Amino acid sequence: METVKEDNLQEFLLTLPSEKNWDGTPLLLFNETWYPASSIRGAVSFQQNFRAQDSDIILASMPKSGTTWLKALTFSVVSRDRYSPKESPLITAPPHELVPFLEVDLYLKSQNPNLDFPPPRILSCHTHYTYLPESIRDSNCKIVYVCRNPLDQAVSDFVFVRDRVSGIANPLSSSLIDEGFENICRGVQSYGPFWNNVLSYWKASLERPDKVLFLKYEDLKEDIILNLKRLAEFLGFPFTEEEEKEGVIEEISRLCSFDNLKDLEVNRNGVHSSGFSNSAFFRKGEVGDWGNHFTPSMAERFWKIVEGKLDGSGLTFKLSQ
Repeated sequence: METVKEDNLQEFLLTLPSEKNWDGTPLLLFNETWYPASSIRGAVSFQQNFRAQDSDIILASMPKSGTTWLKALTFSVVSRDRYSPKESPLITAPPHELVPFLEVDLYLKSQNPNLDFPPPRILSCHTHYTYLPESIRDSNCKIVYVCRNPLDQAVSDFVFVRDRVSGIANPLSSSLIDEGFENICRGVQSYGPFWNNVLSYWKASLERPDKVLFLKYEDLKEDIILNLKRLAEFLGFPFTEEEEKEGVIEEISRLCSFDNLKDLEVNRNGVHSSGFSNSAFFRKGEVGDWGNHFTPSMAERFWKIVEGKLDGSGLTFKLSQ
């Protein structure tokens, strides 16, 4: 992992390969990962300065892969002894506020952010497993990774960016969309390449199943109860027989459902520290929506590339529900 001194950071950033994101903003290649230029300081600082605690829970993902949902589910599972679903802080605070991002929030604001949260600290990142701080990989903290089929992930990311810039002087042009698609076929996208990100966690979950839990968005959609039980068990907060009889799992599932979270006042208004509106994190949440945005030839081309990169790994995806 490349180490950068803060004094030399600005000079160092100028040496990094650069490409464009969907919205034309720059992406910089650092540690084999394409970071948004706007958040790379936070990424570098996180990788070099974060010190994990054994009780930490790290939630990881590619952007637009079910991150918000995973944050809500994990927070609810871990804090259910303090808050019933009807009293949950999720009702008045967005998931990204309760479970902050390390690169694009905490370490972007400060090289030495205040991380004095009561344990277990639940934190989030988009960094590839290979480039997580050594303290995370070497500690006993738990990592939960959620991934989404690459076609839906790419489309969701595109619409996320499009909605942010719509209404300003330079909305996304067809040339930027075409250029953006060419880029993702080369692996150039925020926190990509996609295949490197997912494979790093997939392999870690096979090698260290007690350390890394690998979840798929499509599986969560298909059977949320089963996967909530898996999540709780993995984190060391298993549901008791009594809780199961009382319907606690179903209550958490309803509280954290896409429709419920989307309709909460706190998620319909306000702005995240990244500049995106809170509502932007809740779009459709559907499996297979890529068919409404990619042409069949685009989808086929991208999917063949991803299949080639995943070949032999044992990792597969469902493309429709």
